[in-house]
Amino acid sequence: RGMERWTGRVALVTGASVGIGAAVARALVQHGMKVVGCARSVDKIEKLAAECQSAGYPGTLIPYKCDLSNEEEILSMFSAIKTLHQGVDVCINNAGLARPEPLLSGKTEGWRTMIDVNVMAVSICTREAYQSMKERNIDDGHIININSMNGHSVVPQSVVHFYSATKYAVTALTEGLRQELREAKTHIRATCISPGLVETGFAFKLHDNDPERAAATYESIRCLKAEDMANAVIYVLSAPPHVQIGDIQMRPTEQIS
Repeated sequence: RGMERWTGRVALVTGASVGIGAAVARALVQHGMKVVGCARSVDKIEKLAAECQSAGYPGTLIPYKCDLSNEEEILSMFSAIKTLHQGVDVCINNAGLARPEPLLSGKTEGWRTMIDVNVMAVSICTREAYQSMKERNIDDGHIININSMNGHSVVPQSVVHFYSATKYAVTALTEGLRQELREAKTHIRATCISPGLVETGFAFKLHDNDPERAAATYESIRCLKAEDMANAVIYVLSAPPHVQIGDIQMRPTEQIS
């Protein structure tokens, strides 16, 4: 219930090829949305689209190749969505990454990559999604940022300190967005969802030279699943129009910090 008004409408999900993004894309297609799923490589999204189709889900998944660290590619993606599907009604800024670059010894390149994807791409996609809604007089759109518990507390692990700074930025950006949307006298809503440990490929990218350490991250406790995140997105989208959910902080029950 509550998802009926989204039937046939357009959602953009960034980082839709794996993990949380793929689970969210699938869930939205199950609820009858047209989902543009973007990533740098689209073969996995194409496979997911075929799965959704053969499962008979009422929505559709449209794969789109886009490197979110390149503003021109983001702008041309929004332009293509406008041409083919009128525009974006829901924007889910899910793409994010961590590089193991401590503050005292990290490589600038790794920091810059995190800023480009975790902060700049989120901001660019948010702006373009809002402009898309505004020009079509969409008053009930929704922008959801996939944040992290690392955007609310700094854990004593040097490899995630810079990543944590980018997620603190997402916390501030989401609240700033809520305030600007309200000032613009619109009912477009802004939400962030902040998970603790979710069992995805995330740790394997963070510890790409130490797969055993990555695997151990997920083996120590029973983690959240990507589907738990997708359920949270559906909950946020199905809230009645007068309810704005600001932030969902969710952890595995067994997680310490």
